[in-house]
Amino acid sequence: MSGFKCITYFRRSYGSNENYLSKAINLFRIGEPIMIHVGVHVSIAGSIDKAVDRAIEKDCDTFQIFSKNPRGWKIRELTEIEIERFIEKVKHSGIFPPVDHMPYLPNLAAPSNEVYEKSVAALITELRRCATLQIPCIVTHLGSPRGSGKAAGFLRIADALNTAFREVDNEVMLLLENTAGTKNSMGTTFEDIRHIIDDIEHQDRLGICFDTCHAFVAGYELRTAEDLNATLLLFDEVIGLDRLKLIHLNDAKAGLNSRLDRHEHIGLGYIGEDGFRVILKDDRIRALPMILETPVNTRRGDEENIQKVRELAK
Repeated sequence: MSGFKCITYFRRSYGSNENYLSKAINLFRIGEPIMIHVGVHVSIAGSIDKAVDRAIEKDCDTFQIFSKNPRGWKIRELTEIEIERFIEKVKHSGIFPPVDHMPYLPNLAAPSNEVYEKSVAALITELRRCATLQIPCIVTHLGSPRGSGKAAGFLRIADALNTAFREVDNEVMLLLENTAGTKNSMGTTFEDIRHIIDDIEHQDRLGICFDTCHAFVAGYELRTAEDLNATLLLFDEVIGLDRLKLIHLNDAKAGLNSRLDRHEHIGLGYIGEDGFRVILKDDRIRALPMILETPVNTRRGDEENIQKVRELAK
């Protein structure tokens, strides 16, 4: 992918924010190799603007947050000073794009009306919150119908997204994340994600977040250039590569088609260093923002995983 195409991608995906575009121009100079754009999920503890400080400390090019406590339904309204500080810090940091992630509790495929209605309300709140914070995109899991069946799950998800888009008319892009294929999960296959997209009224507001661990344990081989190309060609045929906006770059603690959603440090899992060298050298992935959701423990922290990604991408 040329530098021109990369800049066009950022303009199409994240708007005309001049800070973002100037950064993109510096990163993707025509005729030069595409530089990777990698970051991690950071905490908003204390105040949401402190997430930017943490991203800077970890040497991130991009970062992801939960805009609220991810393990509760209660929402604390952001103060004007928090909002202003967050926007200014992002602007001056040059880090882009900031990414929001839906909390853990919402389930857009829930058969329970109580949970479902609270989940749709949560999505509506997050879409509005992202616009207020000038966050261009939000990642969501597709949820589980919990035994009511895939067909019922598809209907629930489509209704949830259509309701949210009717309620909130802004430029925030909703990124659907592929899942690992655990029991009753939705969105494991490219075909299932396509099925959901086809039922959405405002398809221009949808993109895809591709999680490498989830794809691998769901049965999509990524570890050789030939296999990765086959997977991406299938993605393009079924969904369209133009919808691919973000990568969750994670290794896997379990093998191919294991359906076990357990993330591992980059290069230390079943995808391995050789697999990530292949992934990180493919321009279709290399040109996209990459968020690590890898463990933090005595083996490695966020900074070490970011360093490992940059090393394998050389």
